[in-house]
Amino acid sequence: MSYELEDTRDIQMNSTDKNEPGGDSSKAPGSARTLALTVCSAAIGGTFQYGYNISIINAPTSYIQSFINHTYMERWGSGLESSQVTLLWTLIVSAFSLGGLLGALLAGPMAVRFGRKKSLLLNNSFLLIGAVLVLTCKLAKAFEVIIVSRFLVGINSGVSMNVQPMYFGESAPKRLRGAVAFSSAVFTAFGIFFGQVVGLTELLGSEPLWPYLLASNALPGLIQLMALPWFPESPRYLLIDQGDREACIQALRRLRGGEVPTLEMEEMLEEQQQMSAAIKCGSVASAKTPWSLFKDRDLQYQLRTVMIASSGMMLCGNDSIYFYASYIFQEAGIPPEKIQYVTIGTGASELTASILSTLLIERVGRRYLLIGGYSLMICWTIVFTVTLILQSHGVAGMPYLSMACVFAYILSFGLGPAGVTGILPAEIFDQAARPAAYMIAGSLMWFSLFLVGMLFPFIVNGLGNYCFLPFLVVCLVSAVVLGLILPETKGKTLAQITAEFDRKNRGRGIERFDGQGNELEQYQLGQECSFTTMPHDPDPIHKNGN
Repeated sequence: MSYELEDTRDIQMNSTDKNEPGGDSSKAPGSARTLALTVCSAAIGGTFQYGYNISIINAPTSYIQSFINHTYMERWGSGLESSQVTLLWTLIVSAFSLGGLLGALLAGPMAVRFGRKKSLLLNNSFLLIGAVLVLTCKLAKAFEVIIVSRFLVGINSGVSMNVQPMYFGESAPKRLRGAVAFSSAVFTAFGIFFGQVVGLTELLGSEPLWPYLLASNALPGLIQLMALPWFPESPRYLLIDQGDREACIQALRRLRGGEVPTLEMEEMLEEQQQMSAAIKCGSVASAKTPWSLFKDRDLQYQLRTVMIASSGMMLCGNDSIYFYASYIFQEAGIPPEKIQYVTIGTGASELTASILSTLLIERVGRRYLLIGGYSLMICWTIVFTVTLILQSHGVAGMPYLSMACVFAYILSFGLGPAGVTGILPAEIFDQAARPAAYMIAGSLMWFSLFLVGMLFPFIVNGLGNYCFLPFLVVCLVSAVVLGLILPETKGKTLAQITAEFDRKNRGRGIERFDGQGNELEQYQLGQECSFTTMPHDPDPIHKNGN
């Protein structure tokens, strides 16, 4: 037994729960309160900003396009053609996705260098600069400022979409890991809903106030800057990345209500010991790069899972449904001035589904929610396509069925893919590979979002009523492939999850674990020093009943 694991016995003796030394002290009321406040403080300036900034750009569309044309006319003496205005507007919208792609690439190095919590705090600098720029666009008479502002806001969202789930997954106890990580999706949906409300013409969605609407994202950022410093850093980052055992124990005590769960500490110490051994023998770097992750054959199934899930989440057409909703509501006979109120229902649908999934994820499991969500989306895509075809032939009642399909599709997306996708890298990769895995996942998500935003208008023009069939293919492929390669991760340690993936690698190496995550004696020659191929024992002290 290593000295690190022996030290956990001292923690066990100092625990106030003498009868259950390895028990989960996260059930204490104080720990639940601290964990909940940590989640809120991180998410209000994190994934909430992603949903909010996607939402608020829709309301002032016509006002910004008028500003572009008016500014150009003042500058050059002649106005722009409609197609040119549309092109510049597309550039403003696309700047957010391009900034998000850069933010996803920055997230990994920031999380390793500054830590999870400090990265979220530093990330607000992009947001605040963007807010100042958009407030000055009218004074400067430059629509180019809006492009730069949206690019910076995109960087902020790209960083937070990667770092926040990592922070949550490393800070939550095992029994609440899924629910806490899924809260990222809840705050994203809440941001979309709140942005739709703030964008109403009665609030900030009017012509004189649209710069303030785009700059209103600074308020959640300021709230995070004031609140998050009071809460602890990720315990796993403090112990495994920084080697600061005392800081890790202090963070665990705050997050677990004054006690340090023995089994949880043992698991982290064992991972730290194995990682240190792998670094010493030169087979693993302290933090993997995306390129090294691609070359690591022992992680190919984990990486394949994350890449498919991340791409599928953005290519499934949920954001396109949002864009298409106004047309559908108009065809259903809703007055144009009332459509903005009905559109709020789409954001409320995803928020409701995300909250429901948070309650279900630790009971149903990640795999069933993810595959079930995509399966429901396949069904609604088929129904939606049929209703559009019948609607074009003048069949009565079809516009209302199309409206129902919109809400059902968004509910299905929020039920599974919206939240489970962000959890996966935190659960199936170790500490060294996790930041690089989030970089790859985030880059694919933002590139896919950019691709859909650019291609969807052409898909609509080319396929007409069949425009959602490509999304049906994406949902079908995602459901089938993830059903084949993704194991259930609910309530499992990293060693047990790794064992599940190792069984899929039998064709190129020797299985190293049994079904319960216990080590086998065999190993693949030349790989014994790799952290991902070293024996993992999830419970080194208690597995023999001692």
